[in-house]
Amino acid sequence: MDRTQKQKAVDELHAKMTKAEVGIVTRLAGIDVATVTDLRKQLREAGIEYRVVKNTLAKLAAKGTPIEGLAEDFKGPVALAMGYADPVTPAKILTQFVKGLPQERSGWLQIQAGVVSGKRLDKAAVSALSSMPGLPELRGKIVGLLAAPASQLARLIATPAGQLARVVDAHAKKAETPQNA
Repeated sequence: MDRTQKQKAVDELHAKMTKAEVGIVTRLAGIDVATVTDLRKQLREAGIEYRVVKNTLAKLAAKGTPIEGLAEDFKGPVALAMGYADPVTPAKILTQFVKGLPQERSGWLQIQAGVVSGKRLDKAAVSALSSMPGLPELRGKIVGLLAAPASQLARLIATPAGQLARVVDAHAKKAETPQNA
C-alpha cells in the first residue's frame, strides 16, 4: 500500500468514524473465515459495519472522531464494529455471538472496549450495555405506556354504561320469569 492509498484509507475510515454513534473493538485470535463471515452477516443485517483495521491507520483515522477514545485499543489483530443509530445493538450482537461460540473456540473473538457518543467503555461496561433494551424495544415500551392511559380511560367511561346494561338485563330477566307464590 503506497502513501496515497494509505491516506485514502485513513480518510474513508475517518469519515465513517465521524458518523459512528458507537464503536466496539474486538480482538481476533485464530478465528476462521466462516465464523467471521457469520458475525459480519449478523452485524450487517442490523446496519452495523464490522472491519478488520490496520492499527496505525485506525489510530490516525480516529483523531477528532467519537471513536478517538478507542485509539489505545488498536493493538494486535483487532476489528472495529461501528453503529450509526442504536448504541445497544452492536453490543448485544457481539456479546451474544461471543457467548454462542463453542468452548474450544472461546478465545477466537474477545470484546476489548467500546465507545458510545465519545465516552469510553471498558469490557464490563460493554457487557452491561448489551443487557439494556434496544431502541425498538424502548419505542415499543413508550407506545405501550402512552396507550395504557387511553385504554384505561375508555374502560372507565364504558363501565357505567355496562353496569346500567347489566342492571336493565337483570330486571328484564326477573320480569320474564314467573313468580311462584
